Amino acid sequence: MAEILEKLAIILEARKQADPGSSYVAGLYAKGLETILKKIDEEATELVVAARSRDSGQVIHETADLWFHTMVLLAQQGLRPEDVLRELERRFGVSGLTEKAQRGGAK
Repeated sequence: MAEILEKLAIILEARKQADPGSSYVAGLYAKGLETILKKIDEEATELVVAARSRDSGQVIHETADLWFHTMVLLAQQGLRPEDVLRELERRFGVSGLTEKAQRGGAK
């Protein structure tokens, strides 16, 4: 499944050079960080609403939207999905409480 993340990352990187008038993602990049963050906030809220309604189809849809916009943020910041996957791998098998304490209690 990680292959789809890499394919999407390549497309998102290419969209940095695209015309903002012809590409949704290029438009997000052109509008800047605050617009991207606003989309992530919006998608996270929509996911919470879908989860509360116990609509599994909407939960999947909204999770995909949230992941997509988070990947736009990663690309905007010069990061790649494998950076996040490496961090998840590093945490694997470590208690969440222990991992959080190792980061100084950061969320």
